[in-house]
Amino acid sequence: MKTLCSWFLFLTALSVFGQQTSGTISGNVKDESGVPLSFANVTIEGLKVGVLTDLNGNYFLEKVPTGKHKVVISFIGYGTRAKTVEITENSLNIRIDFTLQENVENLNEVTVNGKSQKTIIETEGFAVSAVQTEEASIRSIQTNELLNTTVGVKIRQNGGLGSNVEYSLNGLSGSAVRIFIDGIPISVYGSSFSLNSIPPSMIKQIEVYKGVVPGHLADDALGGAINIELHSEAKNNINASISYGSFNTIQANANGVYRFDKSGFTVKASIFNNYSDNNYKVWGRRVVVAGLGGVETPVTARRFNDAYRSTGGIAQIGYTNVKWADQFLVGLTVSDDFKEVQHGAFMTSRPYKDRFLESDATLANITYQKKDLFTEGLDLNIHGLYGKRNRIVNDTVAWAYNWNGERAIDFRGNEFQYTWDSQQEGGPTLATIKRNVASIRSGLNYTINEHHKFLLNHVYSSIDREDSDALVSVLENTFTGDRDLTKNIYALTYEINAFQNKFRASLFGKYYQQETVSIDPEIATGPDGNNIIVDDIVKSTTTNEGYGFAASYAILPNITLLASAEKAIRLPNETEIFGNDGDNVVANPTIKPEQSDNYNLGFRLGAFNFRKHQLTVSTNFFSRNIKDRIGLPIESSLNVDEELILYVNQGSGTSKGIDAQIDYSFNNNLALNFNFSRFELLIENQGVEIDVPNTPFFTMNGGLRYSIQDFLQRKSRLNLFYNIYYTDEFSYLNIRGTNTVGDEFFRIPEQIAQDFGLSYTFPNKKVIMSFDVKNIFDKPVYDNLSVQKPGRAFYLKLNYIINNF
Repeated sequence: MKTLCSWFLFLTALSVFGQQTSGTISGNVKDESGVPLSFANVTIEGLKVGVLTDLNGNYFLEKVPTGKHKVVISFIGYGTRAKTVEITENSLNIRIDFTLQENVENLNEVTVNGKSQKTIIETEGFAVSAVQTEEASIRSIQTNELLNTTVGVKIRQNGGLGSNVEYSLNGLSGSAVRIFIDGIPISVYGSSFSLNSIPPSMIKQIEVYKGVVPGHLADDALGGAINIELHSEAKNNINASISYGSFNTIQANANGVYRFDKSGFTVKASIFNNYSDNNYKVWGRRVVVAGLGGVETPVTARRFNDAYRSTGGIAQIGYTNVKWADQFLVGLTVSDDFKEVQHGAFMTSRPYKDRFLESDATLANITYQKKDLFTEGLDLNIHGLYGKRNRIVNDTVAWAYNWNGERAIDFRGNEFQYTWDSQQEGGPTLATIKRNVASIRSGLNYTINEHHKFLLNHVYSSIDREDSDALVSVLENTFTGDRDLTKNIYALTYEINAFQNKFRASLFGKYYQQETVSIDPEIATGPDGNNIIVDDIVKSTTTNEGYGFAASYAILPNITLLASAEKAIRLPNETEIFGNDGDNVVANPTIKPEQSDNYNLGFRLGAFNFRKHQLTVSTNFFSRNIKDRIGLPIESSLNVDEELILYVNQGSGTSKGIDAQIDYSFNNNLALNFNFSRFELLIENQGVEIDVPNTPFFTMNGGLRYSIQDFLQRKSRLNLFYNIYYTDEFSYLNIRGTNTVGDEFFRIPEQIAQDFGLSYTFPNKKVIMSFDVKNIFDKPVYDNLSVQKPGRAFYLKLNYIINNF
């Protein structure tokens, strides 16, 4: 705290050297008939600042310095317009609307100078992809599916909607990849509020950092980070959508904002509801029905105990764009979910029935942001959460079942029950985990001038966990322990911009501290010789340091060289240390932090514009030197546990590879993208260097979009989408020794899945209808541990937008 106060006073003292105040310019772009124009170019002449209008024709330019500026609007087929505005200290937030006139003749060429926010992020030096969500928000796709099309990203999901998900970045996955919502670790929210639940319409942008994570996302992200940036603009609007499709899947969400112009008082709310039976067809090695004599007959079956439901919302009230705060909001986040469990870690010949999980969370939140706090160039942002999370595992059925959903029979043909009286070994349970959770993210930024900037960031998080089970005796519950985990991570960053904005660099250092406390009641002898209950308290504290840099150099305006490196630390999380019955995870209190030296070297070519053509090419070479990697045990068919998961330190290893992406567009109508990622991931296990199992080493994705203006109706728009996903074969278990006869049993064959979709925007731009077909040719697809994912599926979605009311 003393260090933080000293730093704050130092920055305040430097305020006399502060730079100009910055403001915002926002507005709406429409045609002469009043119809909003989506994806129009908005730039400021003379500055490398630019954005595209959203689906409602709105734009928002941030950090615009004081003075006079010319705002230029262009859109193919509508010509170009410009207006001059002035930002002063008394008028920092300017709103200016544009009306464009449609050209009678087709334009041969439109050239606009300036960088979009996406381009700015992707040329800072980090190996980062900025994922836009405008188009995805109107389709029947999940946020995870959108991420799965991103270069270097592989989503590893154990089944359908609501199943456990891991995110792989350049081969590092699991908790090595941190997920954030507006900079807050998503783990704080619990399983009932996840990327499965958040619809793309609530998301402004997704930033995917691979290997090297900037200081403002202060956390122990070893392999990378995914930051979900929710919409924060205080523009009056309501957006609602509902989708229905295969497997009785329903997804509905609504979000809205209303701001009173005079006072700045703002109300924001978002709600969502997801449901699916997940009763898709499965088949293969373990999907069998055992008959008399133990004879196993392969079948094609429907999953029958895999339903999922999640409901939640966020409500906030406060003030925006007022003199004393850019944002001051307080609110509540609530969510709950229900998930049936079909099997353990693997798909086995004895699936579960009537085993399920229930979770809920209630979290209070507060947000404060202010630019030019006390002095020009000093910015402060604070975001905090505090509340409760609960989870219960219900497993009380003793009967065994087969894949037809019927009671299983033994060798003699008799129905039988498990001797342990539950679906999973260990006995019947109503295991409950209650957590008090807290997280505070704070950032203090000081801009000395346009070339130099300092950032100080801190993330605090804590979990106070209490376990119990309603099916065990009062005495046994009395001896159930408490588990606490507290984490503090600090980051100090220096940013420099030189050589007329050609060179940009970020140097940062990070300090990690984690403390775990285990409190276990036990019987001891008191002073009077009687037995008493005392607490056996075990504390463990871990501290580590990390550091890194990211740099970029614009060789030419559209050719940028990128390099970054980091000594990264990843601390074991609560589940890996304390275990989690709901996810079949066993505790491992001796697990150690993992470390990695991460390196990236790449370039970005583009965007190159020629008449109506635009081309961008980017690539990244990466290397990861890992120590004490955390993951599942390197198992073979001889020692695998088909129900339980134990996280361990696998050993030291290396990951090296390349990923690349090509983006091409023509006339704002045709867009094509293709990316691939290829790497090797080796780990030293028992003195032998082997490929890490359950990891695909080569993936490719491709996407095609074509837009047709004035389809059926004037001012309407039809978008056609096509995506293809390729995953090379991989083994989900390690084959020991040199004899590989029969290893095909543990191999996942190469996979090719294809999706098709269309969306139709009606002339008023308020109603959008979309239709999607997933896995068109119904191919078997797998991710983790041979668990099969859904086959062909159809979805219809209706989206309604009310804007500027």
